[in-house]
Amino acid sequence: MLVLERKVDQRIRIGNDVELVIIKTSRGAVKIGIAAPDEVKIVRGELVKESEYEHENAA
Repeated sequence: MLVLERKVDQRIRIGNDVELVIIKTSRGAVKIGIAAPDEVKIVRGELVKESEYEHENAA
């Protein structure tokens, strides 16, 4: 895992098509903007785990 420290308005590039921008930090939380092509699925981690759990139990 790559761990980076960024400040507000600094950016992180992932490949050629995905860019993360640090929008705001406050009280231990970070607001991140994500720019990516429409075909790149972006989902919060806790929602992925939830949907995988529901899919497994639906069978």
